[in-house]
Amino acid sequence: MASGSSDAETGNGSARPTGLKHLTPQVIILLAEDEALIQAMVTEVLEDAGFAVVPVSDGTEAISRLDAEHQNLAGLISDIRLGSGPNGWEIARHARELRPDLPVVYMTADSGAEWAANGVPKSVLVQKPFAPAQIVTAIATLINEAGSQPGKI
Repeated sequence: MASGSSDAETGNGSARPTGLKHLTPQVIILLAEDEALIQAMVTEVLEDAGFAVVPVSDGTEAISRLDAEHQNLAGLISDIRLGSGPNGWEIARHARELRPDLPVVYMTADSGAEWAANGVPKSVLVQKPFAPAQIVTAIATLINEAGSQPGKI
């Protein structure tokens, strides 16, 4: 065993500290989706891919979380139509005011034609219905292109 390493670090022995998960950095994604089933599915697929997800159900909550946590986020995934309050276009613009390099993925069933006029630069739009892997690929690609991963905890 290397000098200074513990049984918990090497996996030897049975002593594992509680909260070991927090020792492994996680890339945090803010997910704004008002449809509960879609939000649950996207959260699950992102978590399975190793991301930490902060799910919100409306634009007002998304703006609030961005204001409080933008420095910790590695990306934003947002539906376009979120009911009353700010829509996905507005959320992304606000996110980019706070963090110009924040990766943004939009999800929509019917607003794709508006992306060229309303979407932020260097964003990706995924048309609903989509295969879950498309969301993971879209956000992972943008994070890799950004070359950094703020939002690791």
